[in-house]
Amino acid sequence: MRLDGFGLFVNDRAVMIRFYRDVLGFEIKEAENASNVYLIKDGTLFLLYGRNDFERLTNRKYAYTEGFNGHAEIALYVDTFEEVDEQYAKVISKGAISIMKPTTEPWGQRTCYIADPEGNLIEIGSFNRPFSR
Repeated sequence: MRLDGFGLFVNDRAVMIRFYRDVLGFEIKEAENASNVYLIKDGTLFLLYGRNDFERLTNRKYAYTEGFNGHAEIALYVDTFEEVDEQYAKVISKGAISIMKPTTEPWGQRTCYIADPEGNLIEIGSFNRPFSR
């Protein structure tokens, strides 16, 4: 098996599409009323699924975390410490919710956390060098 991508189950697709497209700059081409939203971000498949649609598909009910949750995070990388601060300020000005302001951690990473409109955590971080796998 190989990792294909990851997805988020969302209550309000229109709000979430606008956030990931307009605040974080993801290239989402589907309309705000689409059932599922697919995009490729830096070579990774990213999906937004309607929670109700998924429950109908699997014929099950699920309990979802509400409020700010720490079950998972989406990590976004920038090349420099300065870019962490710049991107944090940019997304906050566009409506992202601040969870943790930019901080340089003892392990050498500058990082910050924001939340999307449904409480999913998003990290913006850097080790002050270009990304490499």
